[in-house]
Amino acid sequence: MDTSPAKILNNGLWHNNQALVALLGLCPLLAVSNTVVNSLGLGIATTLTLILSNGLISTCRHYILPEIRLPLFVLMIAGIVTMIELIMNAWFYELYKILGIFIPLIVTNCAIIGRAEMFASKNRLLPSLLDGLAMGLGFSIALLLLGAIREVLGMGTLLSQAELLFGESAINWQINVLEDYSGMLLALLPPGAFIGLGLLIALKNSLDHYK
Repeated sequence: MDTSPAKILNNGLWHNNQALVALLGLCPLLAVSNTVVNSLGLGIATTLTLILSNGLISTCRHYILPEIRLPLFVLMIAGIVTMIELIMNAWFYELYKILGIFIPLIVTNCAIIGRAEMFASKNRLLPSLLDGLAMGLGFSIALLLLGAIREVLGMGTLLSQAELLFGESAINWQINVLEDYSGMLLALLPPGAFIGLGLLIALKNSLDHYK
């Protein structure tokens, strides 16, 4: 397996993007991507989980029996997600309430368990950390793009409620992209998420075909 930094980054950000290529972790991606801030919050939580779980599993890989590896992976990931959930509950409570059940559900995200099984359990620490970062960034970028599309079409804004993530200093960060816009309800509902994701996948496939 090629573990060069360029190959790992290329896989995570483009060729093996967990949201646009592997189509993993779609439940939280579709559920909370109605604004940029919600998308960024979930993206950061998922990226931290990928980095920490990959690092922990890579460090312990020689001591994990193959027969019980998956339950142990889930246990490790659950501990990391619980830590992240407590931090969000303490410092980002309003955003934590909005993301709701989708923070603890990171434990069962197939993208995270998949990277633990396919990469972290077979490679050294530094490549595993980089793989977690690349996969998390790729997933987060897809989340942000989908969130931006849905927020602009649904409300005509960007960075609505930025203070939930960045504090009181971000109250005036909202950008009114479409003035006097009544909004498109479809973009904020689950069907809008499916349509937006389909368009992003089609765009990526078209770029790959063009290249």
